[in-house]
Amino acid sequence: MIGIVDYGMGNLFSVSKALERLDAPYFISQHKGNLMDADAMLVPGVGSFRDAMDELNRTGLTQMIRDFASTGKPVLGICLGMQLLFEESTENGLTKGLNLLPGKVERFTGVTAEGQPYKVPHMGWNKLRFMGASPLLDSLEEDYVYFVHSYFVKTNEPGVLVAVGDYYDVEVPAIVGRENIFGMQFHPEKSSGMGMALLRNFANLATERMSD
Repeated sequence: MIGIVDYGMGNLFSVSKALERLDAPYFISQHKGNLMDADAMLVPGVGSFRDAMDELNRTGLTQMIRDFASTGKPVLGICLGMQLLFEESTENGLTKGLNLLPGKVERFTGVTAEGQPYKVPHMGWNKLRFMGASPLLDSLEEDYVYFVHSYFVKTNEPGVLVAVGDYYDVEVPAIVGRENIFGMQFHPEKSSGMGMALLRNFANLATERMSD
């Protein structure tokens, strides 16, 4: 069963409805003990990195997520939830993240290296380019997904890049992963068939844990 972390800043309704359409068992909780018993964990997120980490730290959920990750059970961060998996963010001042993946979250500059201005936030459909193997990509082909974000991950470890999307001259980490830790910068629940297929593959990881 997938435990969805409720810390007051996630789009719980749309994510949970997507899992229901997949017949993937889940529960929503803010209680550390209940979440630790899950077979997989989903960390949603909408809003400010700093506000999210303040809330996770206040409730003790920061350490719980780290403890859960250390068990080897699958963890998936979506949108802001993906950004939280990394070391730190510059949003509203430098803020430490969950430090489960290497990298820093920074704002789009809004100007290309050639001086061409572009719109921030990055909003709309972009095609994924697969960069590496991952169970999230099982039986899938490159397709379009839906983004809404003003900040993106910068990492010096290309091995964590599962798929990227191009926005002007920025190569945006779209799907990340290392061992049991996964993230999606876009909204899979709003990304039509591709998004649902990605969520299905994550749900399959949870099912595999249930059968162990």
